[in-house]
Amino acid sequence: MQLYAERPIRRTAQLVSDLLALLLVVIAVWLATSVYDQVMKLRAPGDGLVNAGTGLRGTFDGAANSAGGIPLVGDALANALYGGSNVGNQLADAGRWQIEGVADLAWWLAAIIVVLPVLTLLVTWLPLRWHFARRATAAAQLRALGDEGLDLLALRALVTQPLRRLASGTAPATGWRERDRDVIEELAGRELARHGLAP
Repeated sequence: MQLYAERPIRRTAQLVSDLLALLLVVIAVWLATSVYDQVMKLRAPGDGLVNAGTGLRGTFDGAANSAGGIPLVGDALANALYGGSNVGNQLADAGRWQIEGVADLAWWLAAIIVVLPVLTLLVTWLPLRWHFARRATAAAQLRALGDEGLDLLALRALVTQPLRRLASGTAPATGWRERDRDVIEELAGRELARHGLAP
């Protein structure tokens, strides 16, 4: 598989584009983790609510257990104090819901920050690189065939010439018809150069 061009300028451009694509992914991942960490700091109030609710529940449960031993009013007082324990549970649950909401928000923001650049690369950069690799590999295989491959490359170069150039007579069409080796090699070289390959 011919992943990179053989011509230095085009190969350098391909390497730079590949490095920029990789850099974009690395920056997106770094930014996503930074955003995730920053958003997760918003869970502090939720943690506080959970701690406060758990502490409140423990205090009311302890008081209710102690009040249960008081003669005559102990059971009624214990039941009233258990109501305060329920408030502590509700407070802790509210804190947990906030923590879950913040965690979900942090995860989705991080995912979007990574997915958008990667999806952009998959739609733009990757098809171009794949298309180049397929064409350059096929051209390199034709070049390896020797004279038969050069004939095919020359014919392809002649066929893909702009009509204006063919009409002006500057394209070496007559040399192709006469099977002039110099013309065939020139045309094959043009086609190979179009795919970033050396003649």
